[in-house]
Amino acid sequence: MFSTYGVLLLSAAVAFLITPVSKYLAGKWKILDFPDGRKIHKTAVPRLGGMAVFLSFLLALGRVSFVSPALKGIILGALLIVLIGVIDDIVGLGAKLKLAGQILAALILIHQGVVLSFFSATFWGRLAAVTLTVIWLVGVTNGLNFLDGLDGLAAGLAAIAGLSFLLIALKTNQLFFGLASAALLGSCLGFLPYNFHPARIFLGDSGSTFLGFILAALAIMGGWAEDNPLIAIGTPLVILGIIVFDLIYITVSRIGRHKVKNFWQWIDYVGKDHFHHRLLNLGFSQRQTVCAIYSIGIYLGINGIILNGAGAQWVMPVFTQAVLMLILVTILMNVGLRRGDEL
Repeated sequence: MFSTYGVLLLSAAVAFLITPVSKYLAGKWKILDFPDGRKIHKTAVPRLGGMAVFLSFLLALGRVSFVSPALKGIILGALLIVLIGVIDDIVGLGAKLKLAGQILAALILIHQGVVLSFFSATFWGRLAAVTLTVIWLVGVTNGLNFLDGLDGLAAGLAAIAGLSFLLIALKTNQLFFGLASAALLGSCLGFLPYNFHPARIFLGDSGSTFLGFILAALAIMGGWAEDNPLIAIGTPLVILGIIVFDLIYITVSRIGRHKVKNFWQWIDYVGKDHFHHRLLNLGFSQRQTVCAIYSIGIYLGINGIILNGAGAQWVMPVFTQAVLMLILVTILMNVGLRRGDEL
């Protein structure tokens, strides 16, 4: 059996070695991210980094002698997500078609047994479990994609969450959960030297949606605390707090400001109103913004790890800390919105 640490080192090494190949091919084939009014970068940048991240993840797990059904489902679902993302990076796809593909990937994962488990075994309980699992997978997949607006931001947040998951997996002896978390972490670490500001290659939609899908799947796959539903639900929510909160906040904000009026307008809307945009409005540089969000992600990751191993008496204090941090994020976003309106 290839060890968790072996998977981590192999995925990092493969990502580091093949990312330049992806960069070369993207440049040769003109798969480039061109600047426009809603983007921060000023020159065209290769956008095929997602292939390097996915292949390093896949090759590292390929060294494992046995793959569980859950891990098989994650790999198959991720393969579909990456395929859709690569096509989108090359020729562009409509939001409805991408959404349909993401739902199909979620159903593949559910078919392999990766589904929310805190519902009853009745028909309605199973229906609720499947429905909420699809919503969670699609939501987090797109949530990280939406945050992929600054160099290194999405890959760094995925690495932080992956490390948090890995530490919990090692502590609780969850083998396959740990292997997948290690492969994710290593792939991100090997890619980040090329992606941190100034980025030489972007993840592209293929990479950001792949990382979001894997994080969402791992949040369901992990065994958190079967005897305490609050810890079981709260642990992954806290660890992925930045992604989930940004998605919820911009949705409420856009509805409140009448930017979107229905679901289809919501999935088609593209705006500079995410957390990283608001920090830029406050005068933060790209690197300062990314490092600030990393710091929040690390803080929430530590809280998630503590929450997972906490006794019942510590649940509320840990939740309170996480909520206070998200209140601070809300304040910064509101100030950043006002500053952006003034500019």
